[in-house]
Amino acid sequence: MTDLPDLPPLREVINAHGLFASKALGQNFLFDEQLLGRIAAIPGRLRDTNVLEVGPGPGGLTRAALRAGARVTAIEMDKRCMAPLGDLAAAFPGQLTVIEGDATKVPADSLFPGEPYAILANLPYNVGTQLFTGWMGGEAWPPRWSSLTLMFQLEVAERIVAAPGSDAYGRLAVLAQWRATPKIALKVHRSAFTPPPKVMSAMVHVVPGEMPEGVSARVLERVTEAAFGQRRKMLRQSLKGMPGALAALEALEIDPARRAETLSVAEFVAIARILTAA
Repeated sequence: MTDLPDLPPLREVINAHGLFASKALGQNFLFDEQLLGRIAAIPGRLRDTNVLEVGPGPGGLTRAALRAGARVTAIEMDKRCMAPLGDLAAAFPGQLTVIEGDATKVPADSLFPGEPYAILANLPYNVGTQLFTGWMGGEAWPPRWSSLTLMFQLEVAERIVAAPGSDAYGRLAVLAQWRATPKIALKVHRSAFTPPPKVMSAMVHVVPGEMPEGVSARVLERVTEAAFGQRRKMLRQSLKGMPGALAALEALEIDPARRAETLSVAEFVAIARILTAA
């Protein structure tokens, strides 16, 4: 894109508007524009692409996406950020739509009727997992979003990409991996944020894959909820309250003495397939 607007440094923007990161809103601002450009490059080419951003704050990642040519719809619940986002919309005419509201209550698909979109966000820590599970859940697949590129606490990111047998492996890993491919695309040091959080962070990039046939997402959720709800117990104990689950283990020749964290994603899918057909 040529003739990009000359924007003031982000620190000057927040100082001019008297902004500071709100702990109650889970805010941690990124000011390093080189880093923000690297994050915006993770999803690939953004020119003329619809992008949903949640929690843009003063607009650091927003301006990186706009510079890449994206058409951004940003949802922000902090009224203080409306003015700097408005300035950004004026600098990139026709590229930025700002919605004041709670992203957990706005169906993402409704913002892009009949069109695909990518989700790109430095998610507020206090709602990140809730939003992620919402975007990854449901029976309709493939989703309308083409990819998710999201900032999480490193611990959460590691849970999303965890392999069976690891301490981080659990329900979140199965949800993320049974019909999509997640990866940690970039680790971000705590010192990159203002104020610095107490933990490291990471960008997770997720691309939707094929939906396994004959499997209900809700049934799989119930199986993993039961199995990992008592993860230190053997499957014969944790799944005994789910009708048909122990018979499914027997049919699949899965040892009921195993624990949930030893089962592969494919084994959970196989159990859910039997229970879906029952």
